[in-house]
Amino acid sequence: MTMFDSPKNVEQAYALAQDRYATLGIDTDAALARLATIPISLHCWQGDDVGGFENLVDEIGGGLAVTGNYPGKARTPDELRSDFEMALSAIPGKHRLNLHASYAETGAQPVERNELEPAHFLGWIDWAKEKGLGLDFNPTYFAHEKADDGFTLAHPDAGIRQFWIEHGIACRKVGAAMGKALGSPCVTNVWIPDGSKDTPVDRRTPRQRLADSLDAIFAEPIDPKLNLDAVEAKLFGLGSESYVVGSHEFYLGYAIKNQKLLCLDAGHFHPTEVISDKISSCLMWLDELLLHVSRGVRWDSDHVVTLTDELQAIGQELVRGDYLDRVHIGLDFFDASINRVAAWVIGSRSMLKSLCMALVEPIEMLRKLENEGDYTSRLAMLEEIKTMPAGAVWNYYCLKAGVPVGQAWIEDIKQYEADVLAKR
Repeated sequence: MTMFDSPKNVEQAYALAQDRYATLGIDTDAALARLATIPISLHCWQGDDVGGFENLVDEIGGGLAVTGNYPGKARTPDELRSDFEMALSAIPGKHRLNLHASYAETGAQPVERNELEPAHFLGWIDWAKEKGLGLDFNPTYFAHEKADDGFTLAHPDAGIRQFWIEHGIACRKVGAAMGKALGSPCVTNVWIPDGSKDTPVDRRTPRQRLADSLDAIFAEPIDPKLNLDAVEAKLFGLGSESYVVGSHEFYLGYAIKNQKLLCLDAGHFHPTEVISDKISSCLMWLDELLLHVSRGVRWDSDHVVTLTDELQAIGQELVRGDYLDRVHIGLDFFDASINRVAAWVIGSRSMLKSLCMALVEPIEMLRKLENEGDYTSRLAMLEEIKTMPAGAVWNYYCLKAGVPVGQAWIEDIKQYEADVLAKR
C-alpha cells in the first residue's frame, strides 16, 4: 500500500467524495451496502485454460481456443481451489464459483459424463460450504469424442443425442444437490457448440432436434430454490461460422416459452451488438437473466473483462432498470497469456467497479430531466458524472471489505506466483 492509499487517506478521500455525491442526493453508504449484496460468479475454467480433470482429449474443441502458455496453471482440484481463494482475497464482497462438469473429482476411476452424480462434486461442495460460497454449474458439451463432429444435442445420430441428453439430466441433478447443500440456488447453464462451418441446406431440422433434446432434459421439474435452468446462445464459433443451431432467436423463444433463464454472453454476438441494450427487452418477457460478462476482440475471444464503455453500460442498465435482483452475473473469459489468478481479479474488480459507478449515479435526477424532455441537461449531467470521484468510493469499499486498495493487490499476486505458481 502506498502513502496515497493508506487507510487515513482513503477515508479522507471518501469523506470528500461522500459530500460531493450528497449534493446530488446520493447516499454513498447506501450504495456500498447494496454493492456488498451482489455476488459475481467467477468461472473455474480461467484457472486451468478450460482443461478440466478428465484428461479425455488433447484439444478442447467446440470452437473454443485458449491462447498463451503463462506458467503456473492449476493441474489438480486442490491447486485450482487454492488459486481461487487467492483471487478472492483481492476481490471485495461475497461471491460464487461457476463449475463445468468436466471438473468432476472421480478419483482413479473415469466416469462417463452421462453417469455423473453429485458424489463426484462433493469436494467442491464441501469446500464451498467451508468458504461460504455459492456454486453454479454447466454441462460440458465439448472436449469429448461424442462431440468431435461439432454436434451434441442436435446430433443426427439418436444414440449420440441421447448420451448428451442424459448428460444434461445428470447435470441438473448435480446443480440441485449443490443448491440444497449450500442453501443458494445453483444456476445450471446449457451451452452447446452445435453448428456448421459452411452454409447448411436444412436449418430447421437441427433446431427441432435441439428443442426436443432440451424438452427431454428439462422434463423433470426441479425446485427453483435448488436449481435454476439457463440456456445460452451464440452467433458463431470456430468451425460453426455459417450456422449455429442455438442462436439468440432460438433460445430467446425457447426461454420465453418455457420460462427458463436466458444467458446473454457479451462475446456471443456481432461486434457491433451489445448485451446492455438487450437486458431490458428480455426482462419484459422473462423473470430472470444470466449474464456471462466477457470481452470479445474482433471475435468471441473471451478476453479478460476490463472497465470498457460496454461494461459500464451493463452496470448502468442493471442499476437504472432496477434489475439487480433478477439478473445473475457471471464472468466468462480464459487468458493463458497472463497470470491466471490476476485475470480473475482484474475481471471481477472491473465488473464490481461498473456496478459501483452505476450505484452512485443521480438516477432520479436524470430520470426527471428525461421525463421533462430536458435532454440538454441530461446530456450535460451524464458528462459531468464521468469525472465524479467514484474511484474514492471504490477504494473505501475495498478498504472496509478488507481487501487491497488500488494496485496493492498486484504485489500480493506476484508473491503468490513466486511462492506457489512458479513451482508447478
